[in-house]
Amino acid sequence: MAWATARHILVDSEEKCNELKTEIDSGAEFGAVAQENSTCPSSAKGGDLGQFGPGQMVPEFDKAVFSGDVNVVYGPIKTQFGYHLLEVTARG
Repeated sequence: MAWATARHILVDSEEKCNELKTEIDSGAEFGAVAQENSTCPSSAKGGDLGQFGPGQMVPEFDKAVFSGDVNVVYGPIKTQFGYHLLEVTARG
């Protein structure tokens, strides 16, 4: 069965999401940015969502996780929860 591990940052605006992506693209560490800014409980673990399979996350998230490249930061991705930055850390 397919699986992935990923981490994400959840914020309430596209503007904030873009600001954080710029910080990360400029060298800020993803996990530290997640701890400081993400509104998801996963922020305590640097945004780490652990391992999951297709269909376990909302569709917009699922599509990005299982179609994008590993170790690339994607976003903003809009879901019913807000705006996400997403990094797939492994897939198999």
